[in-house]
Amino acid sequence: MTTMTENASGLREFKMPDVGEGLTEAEILKWYVQPGDTVTDGQVVCEVETAKAAVELPIPYDGVVRELHFPEGTTVDVGQVIIAVDVAGGSAPTGQAPVTVEAPVAEAPAAPVPQAPVAEEPKPEGRTPVLVGYGVAEASTKRRPRKGTEVPAQPPETFLAATAIQGELNGHGHASAPGTQRPLAKPPVRKLAKDLGVDLATITPSGPDGIITREDVHAAVAPAPAPEQPAVTAPPVPAQAPAPAPVVMYDTARETRIPVKGVRKATAAAMVGSAFTAPHVTEFVTVDVTRTMKLVEELKQDKEMQGLRVNPLLLIAKALLVAIKRNPDVNASWDEATQEIVLKHYVNLGIAAATPRGLIVPNIKDAHTKTLPQLAGSLGELVATAREGKTSPAAMQGGTVTITNVGVFGVDTGTPILNPGESAILAIGAIKLQPWVHKGKVKPRQVTTLALSFDHRLVDGELGSKVLADVAAILEQPKRLITWA
Repeated sequence: MTTMTENASGLREFKMPDVGEGLTEAEILKWYVQPGDTVTDGQVVCEVETAKAAVELPIPYDGVVRELHFPEGTTVDVGQVIIAVDVAGGSAPTGQAPVTVEAPVAEAPAAPVPQAPVAEEPKPEGRTPVLVGYGVAEASTKRRPRKGTEVPAQPPETFLAATAIQGELNGHGHASAPGTQRPLAKPPVRKLAKDLGVDLATITPSGPDGIITREDVHAAVAPAPAPEQPAVTAPPVPAQAPAPAPVVMYDTARETRIPVKGVRKATAAAMVGSAFTAPHVTEFVTVDVTRTMKLVEELKQDKEMQGLRVNPLLLIAKALLVAIKRNPDVNASWDEATQEIVLKHYVNLGIAAATPRGLIVPNIKDAHTKTLPQLAGSLGELVATAREGKTSPAAMQGGTVTITNVGVFGVDTGTPILNPGESAILAIGAIKLQPWVHKGKVKPRQVTTLALSFDHRLVDGELGSKVLADVAAILEQPKRLITWA
């Protein structure tokens, strides 16, 4: 789909690009230009929010802004014009509509007249802009029109003969002479009609392409229904107008209604789809993470980790990656269309992030290949980008497993819903100082509760339990990051 049009006066209209990822609309968050401003090729003119993320749109040509078709806060469908730019540098008034030239209606000629070639509409130079960057350049090769005379239309007699021959080839019976209309029926139906003494020519066909079916033959031999006696009709009663639909009233002083759109709309659809598609099972374990918390403090002082984000989430993410390596079958997805379980030989680790626009789940690509410092750097970049609202749609695609840290809100744990297309999600509860039996004595220890939800179609209870137990064992004894890895 093209994202720009041009009229005869050099006014180009830029349309909302095809954002891909199954999205069909976007909300204009902010305009960076106004009518009368000069723009250059590649300059960002507005910021839009899709159901995935906020993205800046560049203009693909030079010119002067003539009109902004939608104000900020408007949701626009893909393909609608959002801005008009005068590439000729003219000073026509704002809002001038593109010129439309209508072709005159010609009278029917007495003899065929060679048709003049139709002039092609000038196409914009350069590449077509997409949501982020530009697409590939259009091919410049054009096919020359083929010369030759038109194929003469067949006379009706030839057409009927061809139809009859085609019927013979399709098993509808023997070819009949041109001009005759032999009923179309398959050999078994013809035999049935012969056995029942029914003339196929008297039957009205109900099958496709006028073919007589077995039901048509049986209906022809069924006794005709007795004529119905005319029923005594009551005098017509004037129809009443339908009652108007009740108007829903609510107290605007006591209630506020917020339109569901953008990230919130996409999240709601994804969660409903996941909850009612994948059979969820959630298991819990409470674990002493005192040694893990000590390791976090030691890593903060390590020179290899200087300038990196070091927190319990980092070690929990590493523990989950090790658990997946020990139990690789948990890293899979269910393909409903092909009825297959797809085992993933890579781990794209999703991190649920709460942003001002709603919940998003960007993921770290190939997290299983990263060292601890590399994983820390990726986590820091992911969180910072999400908070700024700059997460790209690509960063939220292709996840395999997810971590959600509900402990930052002070809650013990939860029953997380799977991210669509993934097999498992790990919830981390708040880490609290609690009485704990340690080496035969009750001592204050740092304790947390983990919850693992998984898709029971492809993850059995045994496999899910092993994964959760491995994560807990690593957090209790962090040295297993070395011995098990």
